[in-house]
Amino acid sequence: MSGFDKGSILVTGASGGIGAETVRHLVASGAKVIASGQDTAKLDQLAKDTGCRTLPFDVTSEDSVRDALDGLDLWGVVNCAGFGGEIATPMETDIAIFDKVISINTRGALLVTKYASQSMVRLGRGGSIVNVSSQASLVALKGHISYGASKAALDNITRVSALELGQYGIRVNGVHPTVVMTPMSAWYWGKPEIEGPFLSQMPLGRWATEGEIAAPIVFLLSDGASMITGVSLPIDGGFTAV
Repeated sequence: MSGFDKGSILVTGASGGIGAETVRHLVASGAKVIASGQDTAKLDQLAKDTGCRTLPFDVTSEDSVRDALDGLDLWGVVNCAGFGGEIATPMETDIAIFDKVISINTRGALLVTKYASQSMVRLGRGGSIVNVSSQASLVALKGHISYGASKAALDNITRVSALELGQYGIRVNGVHPTVVMTPMSAWYWGKPEIEGPFLSQMPLGRWATEGEIAAPIVFLLSDGASMITGVSLPIDGGFTAV
């Protein structure tokens, strides 16, 4: 069912919550996982806990990505590296922060896809790429001009990559999580005036857990999703459906 015996799966952003949980789920499913991220201490701990390999590199640097992935035999990728940026209106937005958000969330995912897909084509075994997008790319969220734009651009990268890479048996899909209530997100989403109205519009009426994001990612990588490519899968409690 899993089909994770075809080669290694690279997870970027693995020193963050969703990325680390995805690594744990993949290892539990029998996958060989390479974890990448910026916090080497967290990566080292993740390796001790799961047995994954670690490969830190900078997704904003093409040289760093190319050097890290050169000669690396990959079958799968999870582009989970991300930066939230700021909460600002279009009138207030800091373009320097916008540029950083794009460089990580959009450009970084494209760079990893560029070099990882070359590896997959070279090996000739097909492959699967999952891009971690956001509900913010599907609907307008106040204050999310930079983040939403970066993820909407990532969605088009997903679709075009699915179109271009399908001939090599490489599938490319996106997932669109709602908020996972971590300390990093609580400063904004945990405010009663933000949390209350938002959850009242969501059919399931609660925040997601990291495991609830990781499990669909693992499914999209697996043989169970072998006929699925180019999709945008909301994992948002129904928020974008209403």
